[in-house]
Amino acid sequence: MPRLAAKIGRANYAGPYRAFGLAIDRRLELAALEATDQAAKLALRSIRAAMQGAGLGRLGNGLGSASDLSSGRGIHRRGADAWSASGVVFVRSRSARTRGAIEAYTGGADIRPTQGRWLWIATDQIPSKAGRFAITPELYVKTGLEQRIGKLIFLKSVNGRPLLAVENVGVAITGQSRSARSLKRNGTARKGQIAKQLVIAFVGIPRTSRAARVDVQSIMRAVQADLPRLAAQALEKVSS
Repeated sequence: MPRLAAKIGRANYAGPYRAFGLAIDRRLELAALEATDQAAKLALRSIRAAMQGAGLGRLGNGLGSASDLSSGRGIHRRGADAWSASGVVFVRSRSARTRGAIEAYTGGADIRPTQGRWLWIATDQIPSKAGRFAITPELYVKTGLEQRIGKLIFLKSVNGRPLLAVENVGVAITGQSRSARSLKRNGTARKGQIAKQLVIAFVGIPRTSRAARVDVQSIMRAVQADLPRLAAQALEKVSS
């Protein structure tokens, strides 16, 4: 995630104005620390709001903010005549899945299968999740869907993409999605269902692209541009 920074050059005070100048510098330092801290918090709130608005739920909770003020580091001295203060928005979650999702939704991603040739996408005939995870053929077997629905068989569609299907399955008469269930022992459908000879469970694709939904760089540029206003407010605060 980008960093917000305020860089200031120190005036060369001398003679009777030295004590006055140093007092001004100290107030400027405190104002910059306060402004960058507030900017980091503002950026975090803005990114979280953008994520929620983009339909990403609570994914923004995987982010955090920090600053030189909140960490207790103070300003960064850059030689004898300059210093800087900064704030940052960062990914605080330790979950690889959350970190990957944040990266994909803020920067876009090209998703490729990690095992085998195909990335398997579930159809609306079977459950889309296995706990917190998107359903895969491996999870289909591991979580017992093979017993509750049926064994997967490999097919090739007319466009050359592979399919994983289940034979002799019951589905809801109403057309309700994700209703596939195995037939009874006598080969008939369960109550409220009709029997189907074949149900497509997964479609295989070689890869897929996910476009970024949140423009973090644009948000950070807007907050960076607002730093002078925040600094002016902070200067009034530390001078009162």
